[in-house]
Order: sequence, then structure tokens, then C-alpha cells
Amino acid sequence: MLRLSVLFTLALFATLSHALSLDTTPVPGGIAVITLPADADPASARYGDKRVLVTKNNDRYLAIVGLPLTTIPGRHFLKLTDRQGKHLNLGFQVEDKSYEEQHITIKDKRKVNPEERDMERITRESKQIKKALRHWSSRENVVTDFRQPVAGPTSSPFGLRRFFNEQARNPHSGLDIAAPEGAPIQAPAPGTVLDTGDFFFNGNTVLLDHGQGLVTMYCHMSKIDVTPGQTVNTGDKLGEIGMTGRVTGPHLHWGVSLNDARIDPLLFLPEAVPATVTSKEPAP
Repeated sequence: MLRLSVLFTLALFATLSHALSLDTTPVPGGIAVITLPADADPASARYGDKRVLVTKNNDRYLAIVGLPLTTIPGRHFLKLTDRQGKHLNLGFQVEDKSYEEQHITIKDKRKVNPEERDMERITRESKQIKKALRHWSSRENVVTDFRQPVAGPTSSPFGLRRFFNEQARNPHSGLDIAAPEGAPIQAPAPGTVLDTGDFFFNGNTVLLDHGQGLVTMYCHMSKIDVTPGQTVNTGDKLGEIGMTGRVTGPHLHWGVSLNDARIDPLLFLPEAVPATVTSKEPAP
């Protein structure tokens, strides 16, 4: 198998209609943007066992790879298969990144240490959510220049190492946006509603499919205004801000998953969301 080394770009070309605007240096929880060889006519691209989003910029193909927070820094490879069935390994480097800690006190102790009666529900819901986040649909012209789904500052950034009642939990897999209860939550880009539900940790939740393994999630809603299978456009209302599930106040937990890797939603916004240090709303 021929091994090729390709340079990743720090930002997509300005002419790309769905350009990712922030620094895209490959780090755990980030993305790798890989320019494919000039003669490439890819049938598919995979990172590990996951299919990867491939888009075209002028006459060149680009692969956009989501990197899980568990990614080990070092040399990684994208496996490219062309339409003649030939395989290429395209190398890229993942840099290290440190995320800050966050310590939060939760009054409802069942949301920190669920009781035995809760575990069956949690296990069932976890499988349902993971199935949606792994979803793949073939779609051309995937839009990645997102609109912020609700107005408000960041109350908890992506990647925080979480401690609930001084007990270590999984890192923060999304972005928390502080907003008043009842504020409208809007689709950041065109998509299809994959699933909805009222979950133990996430509360009222909507999951959207944007195509080619790009899935977004909206949690803790007070009201859901869409149904599975429904097509939405940028700006369409998904529901309203609430404080359902594991929360200390009203906010939106917004998650972005790419090739089943939870990545920083800020990478898909044209401008960074302003931060605030006054709120401590947790999210799963």
C-alpha cells in the first residue's frame, strides 16, 4: 500500500463556501483538514473504522476529520479509497492540548451517583444517543459554516475536565451557552431531525443530521418543536431553552459530532462566542 504524506491546512481556503474560520491545528477534540492529492477521486475516506466527511474546494478534495478527546498526540493516518479500489494512507500530525478543570456542586445527588433504579434507563438512553451520533448519510455540499443556535455567552467551554461534587466525570463534550428559559433554539445549518427524547442526564434533547457523519445535539430544552424525520433549514426553531436533566440553571448544551468524535462547536462558528465566568451550568 502506497503511503503518502500530506500537509493539513491551518484554515480552509477563503473561497470555500462552508469555510471553517478558526485555527484548525489538529488536537484532541479538534479537527484535521487534509488536502487530498490533486489526482484523487475519492470513493471514501476513513479514520480508523469511521467514514470521514469529504468535500470539494475548486478542483481539490478536502477531508475533514473529527479527533476524539482521547486521541493520542503523534502521527495519524487517513485511509483513502479511490473509485478504482486503490488505497492510500495520508499522514497528519496531532498536537497535544490541555483543557482546564471545572468543579460543580449538584444538589440532586441522583444526577451524580444514579441509583440502581436509574441505571436501566441510563443504559438504554446511552445506546439511543450513541446510535444517533454514529449516523452516516451521504449528502453533497455539507454546510459547516454554522449559526450560533441561541444568543448568549459561553458558560462552560468544550473539553473541560469535569468534577461533580468533587467526583471526576467525563470531559465536557459540548459547549454550554447561557440563555433565559424559553429563549428559542434555532438550527445552525440545514439538516434532518435524527431523534428526540427526554433523557436522564441530557433532559429534553434534539439530534440533527447534517450529512456525512456531521451530527449536532441540543440538550436541557424546556420544549421540543420538531419531530424525527423532519427537515429543517438554518434558523428554523428546534425548541426552547430550559433546565431539564442535570443542570443548575437554564442553558443550552450544544454538541457537535464528526465521524463519531465529539469536537469543539466553536470550530464551526464564524466568530467565537463571548465567554462568561459567572455561570456554572453543567452538561453531560
